Amino acid sequence: MSKGSAIVTGSAQGIGRAIALRLASDGYDIAVNDLFFKENQLQELVGEIEGKGRKAVAIVGDVSKEEDVQNLVDKCVEELGELSVMVANAGIATPNTNIVDTPLDVWQNYLSINLTGTFLCYKAAAKQLIKQGKGGRIIGACSGAGKRGPPVYGSYATTKFGIRGLTQSLASEIGKYDITVNAYAPGGIDTQLLRDGDASISAALGGPPGTFLKILEARSVLPKKLGTPEDVAALVSYLVSEEAGFITGQSVSLNGGSFYD
Repeated sequence: MSKGSAIVTGSAQGIGRAIALRLASDGYDIAVNDLFFKENQLQELVGEIEGKGRKAVAIVGDVSKEEDVQNLVDKCVEELGELSVMVANAGIATPNTNIVDTPLDVWQNYLSINLTGTFLCYKAAAKQLIKQGKGGRIIGACSGAGKRGPPVYGSYATTKFGIRGLTQSLASEIGKYDITVNAYAPGGIDTQLLRDGDASISAALGGPPGTFLKILEARSVLPKKLGTPEDVAALVSYLVSEEAGFITGQSVSLNGGSFYD
């Protein structure tokens, strides 16, 4: 029996993919989303989800465009039934430079995809959940960089700080509808996105490739030095559960103890 439908944006790979698979295992039917050139990856993911006995649909679109986000919600409801969960996971993390060297178009691209994209997903999901009148869960992608702004991450960190504020504000506004709004705030998570960005970030820090990864690994107080996408997915699984119904407005850290809130 389905728990309802869940949307996971940016789910062609990495953390988003792991979240989609975990929520499918939890009993949700899943609408997976990413950009059009990742449609083959999305279709493969749909096959895996269906292999778990759940329904799934791939809906391509750009989260920075309001019409694409609204289409995502509408098609999800049309094909999978009422919306239960929105996971606004899509975002970018590279390139990274010092603030004084950051071109305006790079800055604006970060804001458009990471922050405006999350805003549009939150807005469309909230409207749908309020309309349905049965409560629900909205989840965003914050970051450790959304709690402490690191060097060469100025554009990225700004968007993640913004997501914390957006999460708190929306939680305050729609809690009366039994809708919770939370975010996950990971530290070093071993994804291809992290490894792709290592060289440029290491160079900006004045070191050879691998410098950034070593810094992240050194910060963990646990034997496990980098987290996995499945670690993030497990947190999301809890935050969308009935047991987490009294948690809202939070950006929950998972960082191996690299810093404490």
